[in-house]
Amino acid sequence: MAAAPATDKPTMDLDPKYDDYDFPTTAPEAASGHPGHLTEQQVAQVHQLRLLLEQEGFTQRLDTLTLLRFLRARKFDVNLSKKMFVDCEKWRADTKLDETVPTWEYPEKEALFKYYPQYYHKTDKDGRPVYIEQMGGIDLTSMYKITTAERMLTNLAVEYERLADPRLPAASRKAGQLLETCCTIMDLKGVGITKVPQVYSYVKQASAMSQNYYPERLGKMYLINAPWGFGGVWNAVKGWLDPVTVEKIHVLGSGYQKELLAQVPAENLPKAIGGTCECPGGCALSNAGPWQDAEWARPAKWEKAAKPAETVVNEPGKDTAVPEGTKEVPVTDAAEGAAAPATAPAS
Repeated sequence: MAAAPATDKPTMDLDPKYDDYDFPTTAPEAASGHPGHLTEQQVAQVHQLRLLLEQEGFTQRLDTLTLLRFLRARKFDVNLSKKMFVDCEKWRADTKLDETVPTWEYPEKEALFKYYPQYYHKTDKDGRPVYIEQMGGIDLTSMYKITTAERMLTNLAVEYERLADPRLPAASRKAGQLLETCCTIMDLKGVGITKVPQVYSYVKQASAMSQNYYPERLGKMYLINAPWGFGGVWNAVKGWLDPVTVEKIHVLGSGYQKELLAQVPAENLPKAIGGTCECPGGCALSNAGPWQDAEWARPAKWEKAAKPAETVVNEPGKDTAVPEGTKEVPVTDAAEGAAAPATAPAS
């Protein structure tokens, strides 16, 4: 069932059993299906989806904001939204993600970032967390001497969880309005044709995780320093991205600064990609943002729920479970295809 137009009067029912938010819960724009701007029908669909999931024994992640993200991702078709949610919960159980997040350590990160920096850094002009990937140095042969594809994907999932909490709640508190998405910057400088095959398969796996399990997390995406011939690659990529996601993506060449700086303040953008920020120790490792500011930061719910006695073995030499939907896409240097902006949170 398609979403109906939003009413003039913002509305949303919060369930005291699940909706224990300590940050704003009304979306800044009065868009159909977004928090605080629901029709009576959409409010009913939230209740219907929650009831169906409760009947199947689900007790976690049944809060209104989460259910709305799954409903928007499936155009408010309750049955399709339910299937997406159930599939996500199965993936979480199979990968033991809830157990992994509180204890996850990634000591190889600094060494990996010499080849492939992936990090959150401050916020854009709308207050959203900025997520940056610099893909020009990717060398999977060298990277897999440091870690494994499984650990890279597990770390990506953990970072998605940390985006949901504590990053977005802290950003919402500072902005004074609900923020559910991030601004992604993919720097393609140095991604020549010879690197395309090895980049493609990992990115496709990461894309599967994003679109299947973390819907409605992309606000804007900027592909900067897009190389010559990228137009053909982009046309191929668009085929396996949601059309709504495609509308949010801006493909820019080397003259990207004016458009990017219109969205991200220069002082929040690392100097390496056209800004003025130079964090001590490097922007890529700083994790700078409202989530580090005592005025806006709060302990994450997964942090509160963690049991001190629980540990997860996640040493660099030992693999952790991989998202079920990505196992069928092996990561190899000879994979056929092209690099794509797929590791960003899904629309």
